[in-house]
Amino acid sequence: MSVSKYLNQDYEVLRSQCLRDKKLFCDPHFPAAPESLGCNELGPNSDKTKGVEWKRPGDLCQKPQFISAGATRADVVQGQLGDCWLMAAIAALTLNQDILARVIYPEQNFKDTYVGIFHFQLWQYGHWVDVVVDDRLPTINRKLLFVKSKEQTEFWSALLEKAYAKVNGCYENLIGGSASEANEDFTGGIAEYFPLNKAPPNLFNIMEKALCRGSLLSTSISASKDQKEQKTTEQLVKTHAYSITAAQKVKVRKSDKDVELLRLRNPWGHLEWNGAWSDGSKEWDQVSPEDKAKLNYSADDGEFWMTYEDYIQRYSKLEICNLTPDTPSDDLRCWNACQFEGTWKIGTTAGGCLKLTATFCTNPQYRVKLDIDSHGDNKCSALVALMQKGARQAKQKGIENYAIGFYIYKYKGKQNVCLGPEDLQRPVARSEFVCRREVCQRFDLPLAEYVIIPATYESNKEANFVLRVFSEK
Repeated sequence: MSVSKYLNQDYEVLRSQCLRDKKLFCDPHFPAAPESLGCNELGPNSDKTKGVEWKRPGDLCQKPQFISAGATRADVVQGQLGDCWLMAAIAALTLNQDILARVIYPEQNFKDTYVGIFHFQLWQYGHWVDVVVDDRLPTINRKLLFVKSKEQTEFWSALLEKAYAKVNGCYENLIGGSASEANEDFTGGIAEYFPLNKAPPNLFNIMEKALCRGSLLSTSISASKDQKEQKTTEQLVKTHAYSITAAQKVKVRKSDKDVELLRLRNPWGHLEWNGAWSDGSKEWDQVSPEDKAKLNYSADDGEFWMTYEDYIQRYSKLEICNLTPDTPSDDLRCWNACQFEGTWKIGTTAGGCLKLTATFCTNPQYRVKLDIDSHGDNKCSALVALMQKGARQAKQKGIENYAIGFYIYKYKGKQNVCLGPEDLQRPVARSEFVCRREVCQRFDLPLAEYVIIPATYESNKEANFVLRVFSEK
């Protein structure tokens, strides 16, 4: 797995220069300045940025630490930035220490030849990059403005958030999003979306197995814009990203059936579900002391248990980020993968959606061969994901995600010959068109060779994209 230097900044070279010059690192590409915060909600004249001072951890406490007693989900407490989706992903990341170690380099510290420079490894549009940051963090009244740890001397989560803000242009560009986006950027994985009103009957088992494989799970309750972050009577927050950190079946007294429980976490670090199986509820009296201790059910930390049945009735969508072959774990190599990078360009390859334009066939076309019998029925289970590049960075220019999707056709042509209009009337399968960074869907297709055509819904939209195809072994 190759890793490139983001913006050609080499951590070791920069660190050595600072040691030689006896200076603390100041990042010229993401300075301690208003433009790194944002231009609208977090712009120079906004109420939210009045009194902001950029401070190094050593200015905020006597003995700062990168990690204190291990990196855990309790180290992720959301600050004054609407990036709960990112917080949910960081919290979920701590459940897999191998993946976490690749992202945050846990050996970093404030002791050994410290010069104010840190680095993180992120996946960006098909490639791993090493991202350098200095440790100047935005504060008001000597308190961190954004994410913080419950341990006030610990700073790994704040510095990771800064690295993520850097690759996305500024902190403000992190406002609003889907946890699956960050889950992918931390793992290189591929995220599946499950609308819970159409949940498959075996979804709890799917979740249980996904967590055992190290997949990252996130969930939320859909609501209208005027209900954003509105609390329900049961203390659940609408349009708010939660991470799912465990799925467990427990035995209860006087019952032949196990109870299916899920553990969720609010990235605020407080405000928990108050219904059945919540902290201290009477349902726990039916569970053995050993199970109670194992499930750690009573801490006031934003984390709570609820039954799968209650979960399905109250939440709207689930996203599971499946890990991929280059994930650092021996038992996760269950995919074959191929990746293509392309461009929609006006006049040549921006043909739009089939329903809207006769130039659909000018969209880029990609051939894939599905030849793995996944389940013994001469079919291949495949995940196809189309991702548009740079949409979050473009938010500062007022550009939103385009609606994107793809069609899949049986390949009938000759080698190196594109399918023409007459070949494109009956696709074998197609995705939805969605206004998100990525659209991903699973298909069970007969073993054969196929052509995938990615498109924007409207014609004449320009963007770069990544198309990934994962076939399950």
